[in-house]
Amino acid sequence: MKPRLPLLVLALLPGIGAAADLTGTWRSEFNSQIGLQRYTYELRQDGTALTGRATSEVDAQRRESELREGRVEGDTVTFVELLDFQGNALRIRYRGALTNGELRLVREVGDFAREEIVARRAGAGEASPGGAEGAAPRPGPRRGFGGPIELGPDDKPAFPPVPEGFDRSRDGIPNGTLEMVEYDSRTVGNRRRALVYTPPGYTADRRYPVLYLLHGIGGDEEEWRRGGRPNVILDNLLADGQGVPMVVVMPNGRAQPDDRPGPNPMATAPAFARFERDLLDDLIPFIESKYSVRADREHRALAGLSMGGGQSLNFGLGNPDTFAWVGGFSSAPNTRPPAELVPDPAEARRRLKLLFLSCGNRDGLIRISQGVHAYLKEHEVPHVWHVDEHAHDFEHWRKALYHFSRLVFRDGNP
Repeated sequence: MKPRLPLLVLALLPGIGAAADLTGTWRSEFNSQIGLQRYTYELRQDGTALTGRATSEVDAQRRESELREGRVEGDTVTFVELLDFQGNALRIRYRGALTNGELRLVREVGDFAREEIVARRAGAGEASPGGAEGAAPRPGPRRGFGGPIELGPDDKPAFPPVPEGFDRSRDGIPNGTLEMVEYDSRTVGNRRRALVYTPPGYTADRRYPVLYLLHGIGGDEEEWRRGGRPNVILDNLLADGQGVPMVVVMPNGRAQPDDRPGPNPMATAPAFARFERDLLDDLIPFIESKYSVRADREHRALAGLSMGGGQSLNFGLGNPDTFAWVGGFSSAPNTRPPAELVPDPAEARRRLKLLFLSCGNRDGLIRISQGVHAYLKEHEVPHVWHVDEHAHDFEHWRKALYHFSRLVFRDGNP
């Protein structure tokens, strides 16, 4: 499937007059999916035309980009930040207005991120660069880095709290095995890596179901091991008789020759869409040739966090002949619109064994999952919708994996 970077829908804000001149240095600071970003915009206005350059810093990494296609027309300010990263052309679109001396903009990076930012002229309130107080998340649990949070009556936990120590290693129980493997990817054109968990007592005399577990936009095949402790969670569940022995495959969802996140993970977003072909055409056949697993849809699951959650919904629901169990944890804006995810609700009702959605109520990306839940509810597609008290972090994702793993590959799920 060809990666899509659709046109962006941005907020129109009032307040700029025809005589406004934006020429000068503007600064902004805001949270994003890849962390706190500090931006300096050097703008040049000539009539209604607006050009310039941007410099950004995130995690001590600095990059420069060109600003083009800028216009100042009536109440509207628009421009595009052009980024060329590892051969991928990325267009970051801005639209907004000058209000009380501040540039209030909505910034969107393809399908993948949307931030409401405030920029101020250099020298105006330098003690708070870029108007950080206007751009940073508001205090309290009802705003996250992705935007404002509005909770509805359905946005509540679907499960009781996880047991104490669910993600801590325990003495005296059998342990599974983690190994790093390499496979040939015709999609990418090189060898790629995946981390594989086999359950305690794994044997070639038995065939196991497989969960493909995907990482977020800034992660790689090690992210779940680093932050999620999936082997510990699954070992504990199996020891308590709360899960099905399964193989878990944690690949790199960034299908390009250099699959590291790099200084700007957002620029690698197109490679996450290309991973669909790598997953279906290269990784799954490799796993089924190397491990003793069942090779049918009823014994394949796909789940992930953030960008990987969006991938899981896109690829899992888009390939019902391949996956019967699908989970999206804090799914990111790469998630397709609900009507595209589930164009045939009757088929989804008939074929899906489990559709699991979860998010924290302090996560500014919750609106993505809320929209999917609302569509599924309206069209009577059975699914789990679980909202806890966390943000966009591994506190939520570890617990989501615990709940998902208790349900997957079992009949009679909610």
